[in-house]
Amino acid sequence: MMTVATPFSAAEPPFFNAGFSRYIGIDYSGAATAGSRLPGLQVFEQSPAEGLPRPVAAPEGRHWSRASIAAWLAGLLEAREPFIAGLDHGFSFPLSWFRAHQLPDWPAFLADFTTHWPCHLPEISVEALRPAAYPAQPRPPGASHELRLTEAWTAGAKSVFLFDVQGSVAKSTFAGLPWLQYLRQRGSDFLHIWPFDGWQPAPGKAVLVEAYPSLYRRRYPAPSGLGPDARDAWATARWLADMDQRGLLPRYFHPPLTSTEAAQARMEGWILGVG
Repeated sequence: MMTVATPFSAAEPPFFNAGFSRYIGIDYSGAATAGSRLPGLQVFEQSPAEGLPRPVAAPEGRHWSRASIAAWLAGLLEAREPFIAGLDHGFSFPLSWFRAHQLPDWPAFLADFTTHWPCHLPEISVEALRPAAYPAQPRPPGASHELRLTEAWTAGAKSVFLFDVQGSVAKSTFAGLPWLQYLRQRGSDFLHIWPFDGWQPAPGKAVLVEAYPSLYRRRYPAPSGLGPDARDAWATARWLADMDQRGLLPRYFHPPLTSTEAAQARMEGWILGVG
């Protein structure tokens, strides 16, 4: 049976030397296709020596695409650079999806989803696949009211199956999941996707976490002149750097879950900072 460590006291933070070289915040978008350059895709990073996050310029163009973000992260993995990056889309689906499709674990889910929703391929968008998903697609989305446990614990969080409403993460999630599969394949033993690869990442590894900028942005006044997407990426990078510098990341890497809840979260994923 899986056990979960007791959260650390904020009054006495533990010593934690993760050795991250970059703290990265990525505000995601599921619009258009994987190669489309979108203003809604924003990337900020902070290094241990820097006081505040700075924007990362997209290669060969004014805006990032989902494909170029994945390629950039893959380059960091190939260089064995120990970063932590927060992406604001769901990393998995509710437990009901696993049961409906007889998927034993998260790696099986990721491979199965990418097969049926290949949103990483050129010229394929989430919107193009959606009409075929009802009901002919073998893996249609679940009910729009279904929540993962982490979403049930998070004020304002919406289902990863809820499309076409303000603040929805459904399209970003469907567009982003195949890129997690891509990075997992490229990262080999160096990449830790939390919490699926374990609750406590080993020092010196690169880490991907699911972020929810609404949890972070009220803590830090962002620089003036940033749009909403840039503010969310900025706040995510700032929170990750701040929590690590203050020795508090282990507290958030181990949310206060029962063993049953922890087992569920190892399938459904967890938003870093919830709990």
